[in-house]
Amino acid sequence: MKQERAVRTRRALLQSAATVFGQRGYAEATLSMISVGAGVSPGALHFHFENKAAVAEAVEAAGARALRAAVHEVYTRRTSALQALADTSQALARLLLSDVVARAAFQLNREPAYPSSFTLPGEWHEYVHRLLLEAAAEGALLPGLNHRNVATTVVAATLGFEALGRDDSQWLAPRTLAGFWRVVMPCLAAPATLLSLNTADHVT
Repeated sequence: MKQERAVRTRRALLQSAATVFGQRGYAEATLSMISVGAGVSPGALHFHFENKAAVAEAVEAAGARALRAAVHEVYTRRTSALQALADTSQALARLLLSDVVARAAFQLNREPAYPSSFTLPGEWHEYVHRLLLEAAAEGALLPGLNHRNVATTVVAATLGFEALGRDDSQWLAPRTLAGFWRVVMPCLAAPATLLSLNTADHVT
């Protein structure tokens, strides 16, 4: 029972911290704000976390795990590399809309006042690049594409949706991502591959 209560308290603290970091930023967030938001005493917070940096690191770690799990789930049931690329962007958008901790993980990664130990944008870039290399091996890409340059363009666009989505959730809506891929995929996919891709806004 005591262990279950400790798990619930830690989860509440992470949720509260993610909310506070999202609203106030790392520099202005305080442990008092986080403990009040979680409905626990300052002593309970310090039982779990030594300081604000430790709380932020735990938020980042939890968010990173959720993001990686979403990516892994799509990849394990992939039908093609380009379909996985479109599907993963939708999965990440859904997670960012629904999970305050995942959103905070990305935000903390960019906070100048916080020395992040994660490189989530870099991980996303490497994953996109890997899918493009797999797509090339499948014969699914138009000839002559520079895979690294394409990956950089896709990452810049999708992370732009993430940043804009913090103020307006429509940037992360399924139809927004679907519209993006309807524009971009014809620039990437060989004609035969393009016919088999599903970029509709109901992609799951």
